[in-house]
Amino acid sequence: MRILLAEDDQDLNKALTWQLRGHGYSVDSCCDGDEALYYGAQDIYDVILLDRMLPCQDGTEVLTALRGLSVHTPVILITALGTLEDKIEGLDLGADDYLVKPFAFEELLARIRCVTRRSALLQAQPDALAYQDITWSGQDMCLTGPAGNSTLSRREGSLLESFLHMPEQTIARETLLLKVWGPDSDVEEGNLDNYVYFLRRRLKAVGSLLQIKTVRGVGYRLMRLAPPQKNKRSVLQ
Repeated sequence: MRILLAEDDQDLNKALTWQLRGHGYSVDSCCDGDEALYYGAQDIYDVILLDRMLPCQDGTEVLTALRGLSVHTPVILITALGTLEDKIEGLDLGADDYLVKPFAFEELLARIRCVTRRSALLQAQPDALAYQDITWSGQDMCLTGPAGNSTLSRREGSLLESFLHMPEQTIARETLLLKVWGPDSDVEEGNLDNYVYFLRRRLKAVGSLLQIKTVRGVGYRLMRLAPPQKNKRSVLQ
């Protein structure tokens, strides 16, 4: 499970990051509202722990912006502002839970389990994604097309899912790197090109008319090739 922690108190940030990683979570941390919005907008996290009093822009502004971008990741607001009015305001803005400082780490873990469990039940995402002439099953890691099936690696599957969620749209290289490898990865950009090449071969192998087009200087786009035209014999009258 991947968590985004946005907390400007350096000591608390480091302590929570260390404790959460010790419990098996993958944690990316930041210290201001601009970074929190940037990373949160990538929509790659299972839960966001968002301090309300952040520099640059506060947690409520970040939360409002994320919901405006249709990012539905569960958000737990963490703050010293614990009045009833503060809690109501945070929840009405789209927070899934509200935790007042100081708090016990065990309570934070329980609230993370609660909001992620509730989110999984609400989303109820389908087992398979389909677009044009292909179907992708993340459970079986299987790509199906007109000419048969192909089993994909985990990275190939994550890359394909990124394209299937945004078909016919150009996706920036940076966005793909964040979605597939995560913000803390030191992966080289050439790895993305390699996996795009692998995925193109997979699409061809299953007989799909879909192709991944390179948009120079920007990124890639999943789009459909026009079917081959049959030669028409002209008739002279």
